[in-house]
Amino acid sequence: MAANFQSIRYSLVIPVFNEEAVLPVLLRRLDLVLSRLDGPAEAIFVDDGSSDSSSIVLQALATRDPRFRYIGLSRNFGHQIAITAGMDAAQGEAIIVMDADLQDPPEVIEQLIAKWQEGNDIVHARRLSRDGESRFKRATAHLFYRLLGRMSSVGIPADVGDFRLIDRKVLDALREMPEQDRFVRGMIAWLGFRQAEVTFHRLERAAGETKYPLFKMVRLATNAALGFSDLPLRLAIWCGLTVSGLALLYGGWVILLWLSNDSHLVTGWSSTMVVVSLLCGMNMLMTGIVGLYVGRIHAEVKRRPLYVVQTRAGFERNEAAAAPAVHAVNE
Repeated sequence: MAANFQSIRYSLVIPVFNEEAVLPVLLRRLDLVLSRLDGPAEAIFVDDGSSDSSSIVLQALATRDPRFRYIGLSRNFGHQIAITAGMDAAQGEAIIVMDADLQDPPEVIEQLIAKWQEGNDIVHARRLSRDGESRFKRATAHLFYRLLGRMSSVGIPADVGDFRLIDRKVLDALREMPEQDRFVRGMIAWLGFRQAEVTFHRLERAAGETKYPLFKMVRLATNAALGFSDLPLRLAIWCGLTVSGLALLYGGWVILLWLSNDSHLVTGWSSTMVVVSLLCGMNMLMTGIVGLYVGRIHAEVKRRPLYVVQTRAGFERNEAAAAPAVHAVNE
């Protein structure tokens, strides 16, 4: 058992949130993929506060099949945090992150592994198409990746989600980044290392509903922009300067009207508007700068744990296998 514990080669990290409809198909396809891998593997399901029967199915699986693990978070912490929880528990030499909805085909895992075995530390899975998604979502996703690429000082691959393989040394470096507002794909890109990619066609959801509605996509985009670019700060500065500049131009125009004794000039109103506009522009400038910094600093200094684990299953075998080895070293 100790040997098996030490020899885990591949760890699959799969966040799950209310995916009971798709689990039967996912588990069948994962079983086939795991049986074809060239080394021992584990699949870690992270239940991000599901309210359906996903937790029951996955806990039962983890207790009877030694290849599967289950982590149940105490509530819904979000997709990026669930990925982090799974990677923290991963024991493999290579870690593959994929979604549970089968839009990330499990069969692509073997292509990722092939690239890793060529010596690459990070292997991205890039989407060639996005079947089943609305034209609006495809357009906004395309715009997001292009804007982020221009805004960020880090080369974040376009059309790449969280479906990827990372080497153990990349994971060790990633775990040194305890950021609260997490954009995992950007954090991995920031680390560097030798990178490659494989391509695949993203399929329509096999069942269930998307777990990334518009407001969650906006939040993810905001975290990406604030975490990997200072462009929002510079936009706040330029917006404030623009409003203030227009206010000064308007003030000059008012002075010209006053000097020419224009009858359309309302006494007192113009000077009030100039002062108010100028102050509003300066307020926008300062509030934008300070607000962005304070908001993110506030989230970091609280130092709350990223997640809380309520239930674990399937890890008991690892702990039991590790215990004799530790005892022998102590003796």
